[in-house]
Amino acid sequence: MAASRGVRRWIRWVLRHGAMRREVTRQAAKGDLGAHMIINPDAVRDPYPAYEQIRGQGRMVRSALTWTTVDHEITTEVLRSPDFCVGLRMPENAPGLLRALLAAGGTWPLGPAEPPSLLSIDPPDHNRIRKLVTRSFSAKAISSLRGRTEQIAAQLLADLETRAGADRRTDVISGYASLLPATVITEMLGAPVEMREKFLEWGEGGAYSLDMGLDYATFHRSERDIDALTDWMAGHFERLRREPNDSILSSLVAAYDEEEGRLTHDELLSLAMLLLAAGFETTVNLIGNGTRLLLTHPDELARLQADPALWPNAVDEVLRYDSPVQRTGRVAARDTEVCGFPVKRGALVLTHLGGANRDPDVFPDPARFDVGRAGADRHVAFSQGIHYCLGAALAKMEGEVGLRALFESYPDLRADGPAELRGTRVLRGYRTLPVRLGDARVPVDA
Repeated sequence: MAASRGVRRWIRWVLRHGAMRREVTRQAAKGDLGAHMIINPDAVRDPYPAYEQIRGQGRMVRSALTWTTVDHEITTEVLRSPDFCVGLRMPENAPGLLRALLAAGGTWPLGPAEPPSLLSIDPPDHNRIRKLVTRSFSAKAISSLRGRTEQIAAQLLADLETRAGADRRTDVISGYASLLPATVITEMLGAPVEMREKFLEWGEGGAYSLDMGLDYATFHRSERDIDALTDWMAGHFERLRREPNDSILSSLVAAYDEEEGRLTHDELLSLAMLLLAAGFETTVNLIGNGTRLLLTHPDELARLQADPALWPNAVDEVLRYDSPVQRTGRVAARDTEVCGFPVKRGALVLTHLGGANRDPDVFPDPARFDVGRAGADRHVAFSQGIHYCLGAALAKMEGEVGLRALFESYPDLRADGPAELRGTRVLRGYRTLPVRLGDARVPVDA
């Protein structure tokens, strides 16, 4: 049984990553810049020089496998256009060998890159499912969460103070940046707060499924963590049926049970898992990236300390300057044209959000981090169009609360050793960020 599961997993890896990894490696060796962005670890550590190389080659650059762009206007057009979709279903007349391999691969885990995830489906199903939870992430709903988020931040900072000890050294990612959004989203969803560290672990593994060309070990880990989260969530649904509450997940379970046909079982599971993981993945990176930027730009931190009204704009500048989500892709649903460039049906266009957010035609002096930048909110860090991030308002509120509370509590906070980046290509953020707290300005209340 275990051997057959391993064979099916290997087939899935070959179909999704193995064949592409081999081709991308071959093309990168020939100097293909698009392939280099997918496979080269240097592009994970610092993608921005490669973005400028792409920009130097043109607004739309054709590589061996995709179209690639770092142009803000083209990125916005592709993400908003009804001529593009997140995927094309396998046609009925697909080659027999390919259909046989797909069947032999067995059941794909319900990860963010697989239908019926909202990230991987198009209208009308996308609109039907998203509509069920849109109200819970409205500006009014998020505003009502601000006070509770401030309480959570204060408690986490108190805990951070305790753990730091006499030497005042700690890791701001594991001790604060990850726990703040994880606590908020678990409370919103009615999940046990004591599970938040496990959710973070499973979420980190699942996030790798968004990347292309994974090695087999990383792919295995990603599937394992997605399966673990799926199993936990299915059990949690049963608990919510026995003991319903006023959370988002409880209302979704009730809708599934009471209104047959509104959601399938897989849609319910996939939506719940996406809400949980997306509820902290982007924000962990936003708070971590923002902390790193302010530590390395003390003049900009001083501006915020002198004028706290700049904090909301500073969050947009962090999102622009070092985007938590670096890229997304769209497939042409039909022959079309984008800003004068013809694109054939079935062509994949990779829009590099991190590169578009440094387009000099939109952001003057784009390589400068400026917390007071006019127009910083024109960034595309949360995508555009119908797939615009459902939790964007939540992430921005948590980012502002989290960063402001940290630096107001510890105005002398400083880096204390090298930071470690996560290994993902689509998501950009830090796994560890060692700091020394310095003296607290005021006692941190629980």
